Amino acid sequence: MSKEIVFISGASRGIGTSIAESFASHGHTVIGTSRSNFTFESNNENLIPLALDISDRDSIRECVTFLKENDLSPTVLVNNAGITSDQLFLRMKDEEWDNVIATNLTGTFNLTKALIKNMIKNRHGRIINISSVSGLMGNPGQVNYSSAKAGLSGFTKSLAKEVGSRGITVNSVAPGFIDTDMTAYLDDDARDKLIKDIPLNRLGSVKDISDLVLFLASQEASYITGQTISVDGGLFMY
Repeated sequence: MSKEIVFISGASRGIGTSIAESFASHGHTVIGTSRSNFTFESNNENLIPLALDISDRDSIRECVTFLKENDLSPTVLVNNAGITSDQLFLRMKDEEWDNVIATNLTGTFNLTKALIKNMIKNRHGRIINISSVSGLMGNPGQVNYSSAKAGLSGFTKSLAKEVGSRGITVNSVAPGFIDTDMTAYLDDDARDKLIKDIPLNRLGSVKDISDLVLFLASQEASYITGQTISVDGGLFMY
């Protein structure tokens, strides 16, 4: 795999950090972002932390200026940033819907639109959207989150058809329940019950996701596009 410039939103923890460190360990230059200032725990010099609010188009314009000034035009984009604001539908506040859609779906639109132009110009690029099993099978209390993640599937397919002739692939990865701080709230009983519904009888690891993302960005995956690939231990089969 040739050395790429990789841009990863939501890279300050969990899956995003694992993806960033995986690319960096293979010698790629990685710009990882979070809404607030942060630093990577790893001392890998290939990792560049950057504050960015993907729901704020002014923030994205400033980011693009920074990238141009430092000759860091991304050839790989991983749209990982996302938030949850869980609530039963009848109790869901307008802002709980608006904020989740603005970050998880519109944020992906904002960032992709800003960074895809150089990929089109150079006729080379990889766009990988991090979705969720919730977007495929639904989840009570997550109408907002599931809707946003389901929207990523349509976004992925449509964009893949538009830019495939330009040497750009667009795919989506749909993690199931991954062992991160987002599942740390589960007590032992809830965790055991959840695992019983997973054919592989375990939660996923962040490496399960980062390994697939690394593959999708590689030349070996150059004939894969428009796909949503579940990494959920068999929780949802379709």
